[in-house]
Amino acid sequence: MSIHVGHGEISIVHGDITDQATDALVNAANNHLWMGAGVAGAIKRQGGIRIEQEAMALGPVEVGQAVMTSAGDLKAKQIIHAAVMGQDLHTNAEFVRSATRNSLLLAEQQKLTSISFPALGTGVGGFSLHHCASIMIGESIESLLQAKSLREVRFVLFDDDAAEIFRAELNHRFSAKR
Repeated sequence: MSIHVGHGEISIVHGDITDQATDALVNAANNHLWMGAGVAGAIKRQGGIRIEQEAMALGPVEVGQAVMTSAGDLKAKQIIHAAVMGQDLHTNAEFVRSATRNSLLLAEQQKLTSISFPALGTGVGGFSLHHCASIMIGESIESLLQAKSLREVRFVLFDDDAAEIFRAELNHRFSAKR
């Protein structure tokens, strides 16, 4: 499913984020940037330990900030590590909002055209999928309306239920504006 926003689009894909060939993949990171389980673990397994080594050399960062590394052996060109939680591995709405916004800003600053996001903070962070979808889609709409280079924000959800929640949120946002 895709919806046009400004000069770009937001798409929702059911699949494995590590298979995406977008300019950047977003890693749901902790602020020390070590890569354990969930999306971070999958990125490290598929892309190689070098991604984690590069990330950790840039940390620690404030929760909500984002940094960029290479993508190792993945199809994507870069990894954006969005620090959506601290060492306690818990997150909240403001951390999800800041991490999403700063990832999109970094992509725009680096003149990237496409970015793939997981549902930030909903795994080990325990954040609500519904609240996450609302925040992340809202930030993506705002970003695409102002973007110069970014043309696609893709949400890649591994779980059927998560993909449906993101689809429903995107449909709700655009059906309400008609």
